[in-house]
Amino acid sequence: MSLKLSPLSMPTSVRPGAGVRPGASAGLQGVGGGFASALNGALGSVSGAQNEATRLQQEVQMENPKVSLEETMVAIQKAQIGFQATLHVRNRMVQAYTDIMNMQV
Repeated sequence: MSLKLSPLSMPTSVRPGAGVRPGASAGLQGVGGGFASALNGALGSVSGAQNEATRLQQEVQMENPKVSLEETMVAIQKAQIGFQATLHVRNRMVQAYTDIMNMQV
């Protein structure tokens, strides 16, 4: 499970210091998938890790000799860490949104 985000190049329509009109997309939709697709991919990865941990846990409960308890515990910990990271990202995004909405114009 990798939550690493690749850096994106800034489109030519958005320059540092140049004001972007509210409601204008400024060409951000065509930037190699953008933030939304990276976030969507990370969420899919976390969901996959949780599904895998659940599957392994069920296999251990059914006493499948091919699945070890150690492997299951590591998968559960990976899923838990990924979920906690997702919660932190969500909380930061909500806080940023709240800060922006409370700014005086």
